[in-house]
Amino acid sequence: MKSIKPKLSLSNILFGLFIVLMIIPQSRQFIQIQLQKGLSIFSPSIEAEDERIQLQSYQWTLQDVNGNIYDFSSAKNKVVFINFWATWCPPCIAEMSDLDQLYNDYNDKVEFLFVTNDDSEKVKAFLTKNGYSLEVYYPMSNHPDFEVSSIPRTFLIDKNGKIVIDKTGVANWNGDKVRATLDELLND
Repeated sequence: MKSIKPKLSLSNILFGLFIVLMIIPQSRQFIQIQLQKGLSIFSPSIEAEDERIQLQSYQWTLQDVNGNIYDFSSAKNKVVFINFWATWCPPCIAEMSDLDQLYNDYNDKVEFLFVTNDDSEKVKAFLTKNGYSLEVYYPMSNHPDFEVSSIPRTFLIDKNGKIVIDKTGVANWNGDKVRATLDELLND
């Protein structure tokens, strides 16, 4: 009886190599980040005006990495961009460069809150390593309107306290669509 030998093809070799690389912790995060960057070509959806949820409260206390207290009520009547993230989260890392560019261009007009529960030393090291200038905050209390069960989770809020964007997962935050939306909200 003749035995059947499996045919070794390039696709089988590449698939095997991919599996091996995913098993190795040092390469797994890099691959996951690169895959997420590929997904971040899509802009987030804008909520229809009649479907936008109104914030019920501005009672929320945060603390920055230097220990300064931030009272969310100071964001009332401003355009607010809130991003919940972590240094260990591949989708968060994948979109962070775009978020930092957006922050650098709009931080004097928009209230940016990058919120995490990560250790402050890890956050500082992450920001320094990547050359990011964005400001990071830690929640000191819960906010009734932001139920975050997975990250990244991002909210864009207009001056009237309505949620214009509510996005879970990676997105293109530095694209024309988001910038046009920010410009429109700032001009209202």
